[in-house]
Amino acid sequence: MALETYVVDSSTTRDLTSRERTDFWSEHVTSYQTRMGYRYPNTDDFHAGTIRQSTDAYQLVMFWSDTIKYTRTPGQVRHDPDEDYRLLLPVAGEMVLRQDDQEVRLAPEAGCLLTFAAPFEILQDASVRALILSIPAQEVNGRLNRASPLYAGLDLTSGLGRVVGDMLTGLHEERDTLTSGQFDAVSDRLVELLCMLAAGDDRPTAPGHLTDVERVVRRYIREHAADPDVTGSTMAQALGWSLRQVQLALQHAGTTPRELIREERLQLVRDRLRAPAYRHMTITELAYASGFSSSSALSTAFRQRFGVSPREMRHAGPLSVGDRAPDHAVATPRS
Repeated sequence: MALETYVVDSSTTRDLTSRERTDFWSEHVTSYQTRMGYRYPNTDDFHAGTIRQSTDAYQLVMFWSDTIKYTRTPGQVRHDPDEDYRLLLPVAGEMVLRQDDQEVRLAPEAGCLLTFAAPFEILQDASVRALILSIPAQEVNGRLNRASPLYAGLDLTSGLGRVVGDMLTGLHEERDTLTSGQFDAVSDRLVELLCMLAAGDDRPTAPGHLTDVERVVRRYIREHAADPDVTGSTMAQALGWSLRQVQLALQHAGTTPRELIREERLQLVRDRLRAPAYRHMTITELAYASGFSSSSALSTAFRQRFGVSPREMRHAGPLSVGDRAPDHAVATPRS
């Protein structure tokens, strides 16, 4: 398994000739964001730069430049789709964002959560220095339970908004001391708080909603338990939620995605061991057909869960009514 890498790098137009600078900037920004249009009022002496932090999950960029207009057209949205969100926050100067017939003036302590899945215009003057955090779409749509693009102006002057702004600037300022895991952990928490702020809710996910998530997750796992590739992450992606949301719902019920998947696979094996239709299958065949990596992995987990081996269970007789655990049962008991 490859280790995640955390990269910090910087780029400027300082050492380029005046003729090269705008072309460099257009290519540079496109390379770490996505395809956009660039309009330069002054192409003779353009200056700009970036400091970028990135892992496989998140990217944070501090950028500055002379006056420029960024555009993303309907054609670019179609031909170069990008569903991820950006949290945009000026730390100096002002920017103007136009998207979905709305216009927002951005200044320090007034950020914006915008989508690249819809056209926009961003006008930036020469005094601007700004931070832009790239956020995977499922981390926003999953937490807010939405399938359509979100666009929201954010007040970061006080309360939860100020906490979000301080976390973002702190993430940039401490860039040289962070590890990959630390950068992602802070980004995860920042996005969770950002979604609360965007939803106008400063509380964790409501217990009733957690119960709904748990019920859907249990049904999904039961239907896909035999798939050896099913994990908490693949399940969350298939259901349109974030992994964190799934974990929170199952934690509320006293279990985890891994425990619940194992429990459903064990229940599936037990049912099949005692069903006449599966008598022709060996224990090894049942193990592979029920999502286990080997017969020994099945036997160990099965004995821990039911107190007997799969072979002993097979000889115990047909499945009786009420043997199967109910949907609300907690998975493997914890020590």
